[in-house]
Amino acid sequence: MKNKRMNLFVAGIGILAISFPAFAHHGRAGYDSAKFATVKGTVAAVEFVNPHVLVQLNVKGSSGSVEKWLVEGTSPNMLVREGWARNTVKPGDEITATGHPAKDGARAMRIEKLVLSNGQELTFLGPGS
Repeated sequence: MKNKRMNLFVAGIGILAISFPAFAHHGRAGYDSAKFATVKGTVAAVEFVNPHVLVQLNVKGSSGSVEKWLVEGTSPNMLVREGWARNTVKPGDEITATGHPAKDGARAMRIEKLVLSNGQELTFLGPGS
């Protein structure tokens, strides 16, 4: 009986140790919360799935070439509470995205606000933003 309990305890610790990297990616440490970036582009793809909504944008760079940007939101559940829906942003839509840029210079940001071509503003001002 003692061996069985010990084995379960050790297995539980092992599972927790393995899962810590999964918890780490939910932080905002990769984004510069003191800065904002704004880009305008065409939606290439939308992933309205857990754990984070992702919007891929094709943005025309200053040289005229297309730059691919990744705009990350929070969970679909939180965005729905802010008025978003699965089909609010669709591939082909022209949008303007404002958010906190990636610290490492990658073409990525954490969503604070999206403006659709019709002028509708979608925000995420929930906990921790």
